[in-house]
Amino acid sequence: MTLYSRFAAHVDAALDALVAAGDLDPAVDRRNVTVEPPRDATHGDLATNAAMVLAKAAKANPRALAEKIAAELGKLDEVEGVSVAGPGFINLRLTDDIWRAELSAIHDAGGDYGRSTRGQGVSVNIEYVSANPTGPMHMGHCRGAVVGDALAALLEFAGHKVIREYYVNDAGGQVDTLARSAHLRYREALGEDVGAIPEGLYPGDYLVPVGQALASEFGDRYAAASENEWLVLFRTRAVAAMLELIKADLALLGIHHDLFASEAELQAAGKPEAAEAELRARDLIYDGVLEAPKGETPDDWEPVELPLFRSSQFGDDQDRPIKKSNGSWTYFGADLAYHYQKAQGADELIDIWGADHAGTVKRIVAAVAALTGGKTKFDVKLVQMVRLLRAGEPVKMSKRSGNFVTLADVVREVGKDVVRFTMLTRRSDAQMDFDFAKVVEASKDNPVFYVQYAHARVASLHRRADEAGITAEAPDLSRLDTEELVLVKLAAQFPRVVETAAAAREPHRIAFYLYDLAAAFHAQWNVGNDRPDRRFLILDDAAATAARLFLADGIGQIIRNGLSIMGVEAVSEMH
Repeated sequence: MTLYSRFAAHVDAALDALVAAGDLDPAVDRRNVTVEPPRDATHGDLATNAAMVLAKAAKANPRALAEKIAAELGKLDEVEGVSVAGPGFINLRLTDDIWRAELSAIHDAGGDYGRSTRGQGVSVNIEYVSANPTGPMHMGHCRGAVVGDALAALLEFAGHKVIREYYVNDAGGQVDTLARSAHLRYREALGEDVGAIPEGLYPGDYLVPVGQALASEFGDRYAAASENEWLVLFRTRAVAAMLELIKADLALLGIHHDLFASEAELQAAGKPEAAEAELRARDLIYDGVLEAPKGETPDDWEPVELPLFRSSQFGDDQDRPIKKSNGSWTYFGADLAYHYQKAQGADELIDIWGADHAGTVKRIVAAVAALTGGKTKFDVKLVQMVRLLRAGEPVKMSKRSGNFVTLADVVREVGKDVVRFTMLTRRSDAQMDFDFAKVVEASKDNPVFYVQYAHARVASLHRRADEAGITAEAPDLSRLDTEELVLVKLAAQFPRVVETAAAAREPHRIAFYLYDLAAAFHAQWNVGNDRPDRRFLILDDAAATAARLFLADGIGQIIRNGLSIMGVEAVSEMH
């Protein structure tokens, strides 16, 4: 139980006391009652909105109700003071001993401090990255990869069972193009001068090893063969090679998926047909003709009867075809079947998509609602693209890898931790600039550096204390005063931040919180520059130093726990 949930229980008990006294209707809905930090720390340590949200249903004046609740809460030994502000907010000020006890709780829980059971084991399938298997990962894929992976770790930490999934788009025209591109490199490996890569094929050097492997395996058997003899074979080999390349690139970021789902296998297993039959049985798919395109009608347009999903019944602006006029599945039809499959194995689904797919969100949400009868919760998180800069100037694309900046190149230049942390320094649906100079800058304006530096400072304290023969074992925490315990108050918010971030599906909240915690730690550290008695390390006062080391360790533990969720290593030294 966290400090916040413990006081939520205290508020609930206070309300029970009012019910027993006849001052509150027992039927009043308490679900919207919260306990949280006040917006202004000078108002107290905790605040509750109980009177504000219950007054109307209780037919009571909010402030009068707040005074009664405050009177009950004021009876608690843990509460040093309670006040009613404005129209009925209740602010609590807790005793210093509560915060000393919370610091000990951080040490006792260690890496599990902040871990929650709020998810109650509910299974969540998170599908992220899912780049076409036609080449190495580029920076256009990076942000969604990090957001999805951090969200998976966050939900696990909050008590969910998580399935990390990658959808392999290996059934479309792009993989036929990949096969033809690989065949060209295969002929090149056999000694043929293939010249410039023809328009429409993939030009990247990453296909050269694929061609060489095919030449080694098959010799010249398919050099002059017709396409129908080698297309499927080369497509299978090339897709497999690209997936290995993609997995290796993702591994550089510390990302590993539990499941790779193949679109080709999905279609071969008849899953789209099964989804169509399910929806037809409920009259959610019908055969109809799409309206003509708005504006000027193309010369080649003609009305064609197609199977249409009634997505307009679920909030979409029109019904959507699941098949093309040639009988092949539309992207939507294939996606519909894929999500139907995913829903069989998880209680909730989350997709991480690029912002350029925003227009398709309504229809796929509608499809999942229809297929699952609304039982499977489904959320799509949109991720904006990242603009690459170097000292403020746009980065020129690399021709070496096929006209894009590879993820591997960026990770090797600035490091996995810098990339991962930076991708979480803004909301995923907000535009982001990734400046190679700024992300490695040693300043407080660089959140990556600032948080890592805080942890490194904690480690440096231990090295210096060890040299002086001072340890933090069995510290006298009464040596920590109210000014120092401000850090504990912020650290104690971590479990609540985890739960709220998980509920909102927003892992960037962890990064924001860690920056605020690091800033508070640095501020406390800097006080010692002007006031030697406030330094963490005082060689002639071993008791004060031991208590402050214990405090610093607690902050370091929170930073490690938060960085672990983000997939970032907590360093002990800055280089």
